[in-house]
Amino acid sequence: MTTDAVTRLDSASEAPRNVGIGLILRRLLRDPVAVFSLIVLTLLLIALLAAGQVAPYDPLRQNLRLRNLPPGTPPVEEGGFPHILGTDELGRDVLSRLIHGARVSLAVGLGSALLSGTAGTALGILAGYYGGRLDDLIMRLVDLQMSFPFLLLALLVLYALGPGFLNVILVLALVRWMVYARVARGLTLAMRSSPFIDAARVTGNSDLRIIRRHLLPNLASPLVILFTLEIAALILGEAALSYLGFGVQKPEPSWGLMIEAGKSYVSTAWWLTTFPGLAIFLTALSLNLLAASLRAISDPVQRERWLNAGLRERP
Repeated sequence: MTTDAVTRLDSASEAPRNVGIGLILRRLLRDPVAVFSLIVLTLLLIALLAAGQVAPYDPLRQNLRLRNLPPGTPPVEEGGFPHILGTDELGRDVLSRLIHGARVSLAVGLGSALLSGTAGTALGILAGYYGGRLDDLIMRLVDLQMSFPFLLLALLVLYALGPGFLNVILVLALVRWMVYARVARGLTLAMRSSPFIDAARVTGNSDLRIIRRHLLPNLASPLVILFTLEIAALILGEAALSYLGFGVQKPEPSWGLMIEAGKSYVSTAWWLTTFPGLAIFLTALSLNLLAASLRAISDPVQRERWLNAGLRERP
């Protein structure tokens, strides 16, 4: 073997050891797509945690003298904040309603994703680990529920329970748990016969300990990626339900409700539907871009390609 070949082999063997958090962060900051998604999600997180402090106006305050003002309208009161995104049909500031609507949409998305992810992951692991009749029962239930359209099933359940913030979270969790169940079951089936699971079983570990200490850590990466994608899907679902009148109710600010209220003014006040629709689009896009970056970081093979694509020289 030549000296050059040995050098290349040494460099390849050392490459994985040089990958650290700092290198990944530098790669993220050099990726304009990742930076864009992080900026959008950071702004949404600020809106979620401090909507009352960053919103320039009360989102429920009405003033019919200010109805349907275009974006960039200067403040009526001296020293006030300009209506950057205009006002709606009741004179409420659109920017303030968007900020508070982000709190509602993200709370619904995160809450529903946590509930559905917890229940679906638990059922999927049980089905894949134990198999047999339990597996058949859970997976037939998954197949039955997935045969119904997602939005139609949510509408039927909400019609029975009634609309409202908490009901929307529960219903969206109820109609999306099977996505986690199928993924968790497939991954568990692939790992159930792995040598490290057999070794843990032979050494006397209980099933609960094997699932908690050995299975769950190996399932975490793909499930976190799925969780990120599901938040985007659930935010879209909440907007659709609110638009149809079965989600968050007026006068609470919600992106779906804002689009529904502004649809009658599309020809005269385009900003009433454009900005809420743009907020939904950017949020879903950013979450999907973040999921793609998480997948590249979590997979060893993809991580090397992803790093080499952005960092030509390593420190």
